[in-house]
Amino acid sequence: MHELTVALKGASYPILIGEGLLEDSARWAPLVGSEVVLVTHPGVENLYARPLAEALGPACRGCYVLPDGEQHKTLEDLNGLYTWLLEQELGRGATFVAVGGGVVGDMTGFAAATYMRGVDFVQVPTTLLAQVDASVGGKTGVNHPLGKNMIGAFWQPKAVLIDSATLRSLPAREMRAGVAEVIKYGLIDDAEFFEWLEEHLEEVLALKTEALTYAIKTSCASKARIVAADERERTGTRALLNLGHTFAHAIETEQGYAQWNHGEAVACGLVLAADLSVRMGWLEAQAAERIQALVGRAELPTRLPEELGVEQLRAHMRHDKKNVGGRQRFILMRAIGQAEVTDQVDERLLSATLAGVR
Repeated sequence: MHELTVALKGASYPILIGEGLLEDSARWAPLVGSEVVLVTHPGVENLYARPLAEALGPACRGCYVLPDGEQHKTLEDLNGLYTWLLEQELGRGATFVAVGGGVVGDMTGFAAATYMRGVDFVQVPTTLLAQVDASVGGKTGVNHPLGKNMIGAFWQPKAVLIDSATLRSLPAREMRAGVAEVIKYGLIDDAEFFEWLEEHLEEVLALKTEALTYAIKTSCASKARIVAADERERTGTRALLNLGHTFAHAIETEQGYAQWNHGEAVACGLVLAADLSVRMGWLEAQAAERIQALVGRAELPTRLPEELGVEQLRAHMRHDKKNVGGRQRFILMRAIGQAEVTDQVDERLLSATLAGVR
């Protein structure tokens, strides 16, 4: 069992990581509270949410099942959750527990931030992507047809409970999707971790306990460190976590959130960010080739679909949350393990990347 801390001013919280953690209710139950509702989705309801409800006993007031998929991460679907919460007559002392992937975590967190102007919530992520990224840091929200995660709030969880055993029930495609976010941490500020992934990627994908635990722990420690330095993305440090995401969100929005999943879009986004970094003279071509090779070994997309037009993607990028004062901001790389925020991107080079990586 490993424990990390997200050290924020007045709002620090633990991240517990371990195989079989959810079976050890004595360890996590005190972090959850005495009046609890679970929010989950159909894929994990019977696997994890119902057993958790039984372990909580009378403290659990019920379980709400959200529709599965990024296309349901909407205000309309969130309103169904609000209605159910009000029907349960829950007060401000309730704790919402998100059991599932990033969509469940984002929507439950936003519900917690806004229900009666704020209640506690706990993250129980059951996908690799959620375990290493979405569950940590307090970004919550829903999508809009004009942009991903454009409606939301910063609302930190009370705790994050990561049981790596839940990944054994994950479809291979979802497991690979999570690896994209893991690779991202090596590219941001940890070249040694990137090199470790080059050596141990297949062990992670094969769910080898030691390698998987190390990948999760290292990723969470990286995100906790960055979030602690810039909780609400005001200094630019936290924006580094969006490496590849400017491209990814544009891809997802143009596809209507119905084709590639988030991790697949991020994977392609990392390759695009590397390509643009090379075109700008920031990154050596050999480094970009290593990035593309590692993404490809994870069987993740390294090329944009031909049907996605350059101008359509550019239009979505203009709605990106990182943009300031009408200027687009990108996270690019000087080297593997050295990412940087910039608004000095040549429009012609950006278009060349979008047209060329296909």
